[in-house]
Amino acid sequence: MRILHTGDWHLGRTLEGRSRFREQEMFMDELIQLTRDQQVDMILMAGDVYDSVNPPAAAEGLFYDAAARLNDNGCQLVVIAGNHDQPERISAVSPLVAQRGITLVGLPSSRSVIVDVPRTKERAVIAALPYPSEARLSELLAEDGDERELRSAYSAKVSKLMRQLAQEFRPDTVNLAMSHIYVLGGVESDSERPIQVGGAYTVDPSALDVGAQYTALGHLHRPQLVKGSGLIRYSGSPLAYSFSEAGQAKSVMLLDTAPGEIPRMEELFLSSGRPLVRWTCRGGLEEAHRWLDEGRDHNAFIDLEISLTEAMSMSDIQTLRKAHEGIVHIRPVYPGRAEEMAAASRAQMPVHELFRKFYQRQSGGAEPEEELVELFMSLVAEDEAAGIEEEEEV
Repeated sequence: MRILHTGDWHLGRTLEGRSRFREQEMFMDELIQLTRDQQVDMILMAGDVYDSVNPPAAAEGLFYDAAARLNDNGCQLVVIAGNHDQPERISAVSPLVAQRGITLVGLPSSRSVIVDVPRTKERAVIAALPYPSEARLSELLAEDGDERELRSAYSAKVSKLMRQLAQEFRPDTVNLAMSHIYVLGGVESDSERPIQVGGAYTVDPSALDVGAQYTALGHLHRPQLVKGSGLIRYSGSPLAYSFSEAGQAKSVMLLDTAPGEIPRMEELFLSSGRPLVRWTCRGGLEEAHRWLDEGRDHNAFIDLEISLTEAMSMSDIQTLRKAHEGIVHIRPVYPGRAEEMAAASRAQMPVHELFRKFYQRQSGGAEPEEELVELFMSLVAEDEAAGIEEEEEV
């Protein structure tokens, strides 16, 4: 049985307002060609079909068109919802597509997915667990638990669900697991929205030790193996979706296996996405224009950091953008003045904005609740009032 593992398509996603739709179309074409060339029997799509719970119509159309084309190739498709997906939206058309070999799993279930492969006359049993948020599991963790206790409770719940699904594994079937989770030890990038507070929503690799021949994961965008019992792997995203992914090679994983066998794995690299690159021009505008004249990274999206002694004019910025439509960010750096400017910026920033930025750094980018900001400001006000009273007493 030949299986292809992919995930984190994020159809409908943009880059700072720039459409990635054409690249996503090209990825779909490349994926369909790969299934044909590699005689793939089944695709495991490990979540985040879309980039939002309310994707644009064009993104939905692209997904349904790709599913139909893959099916026309004789390839069966198993899809689970990720943390970006609306689970009911993913599974809504299941009654219409189930007979065509397309399985869509939106919410956690107690039943495994069963796929029969006509070419090899083998059966696959897939312990498929969509993104297990606390809301989707209908179970809240204790609010007063510390991080270790929260993570342990969450891992235990995931482990229980995976073991329940794995009860349908048999010696004469290809036994696989699939989920959309953050396994402890995985390497993140900026384009994955945080799904944990601190480390509470991470999953210990032992939770996935259910006897699967291969565990296909989604959520992290860098292709990577996970340390644990058996073969556990993130396929990564097919396109680079943030500059923290600059330089990453994007790929899908091809498996060749049979009941009771260790899968033979082959990483198939993709070519359909525009690269994301970072330029650091310490030679100022002159160096930036020289690189542009050389045609460097002509097809890439560029994050440009440029060292300057004087402020850039609007004309300078417009000239750079006209020279390369892929320049996304232009970040001037003034050597020797960075610390001075940062301190001045902080001094001018309102206290509540300083608190928001501190909270975002500590929580991996999450926004603080308004009630928390108000509580912090009330404490600041109390502290200032106490200080005034002390001065008056003196």
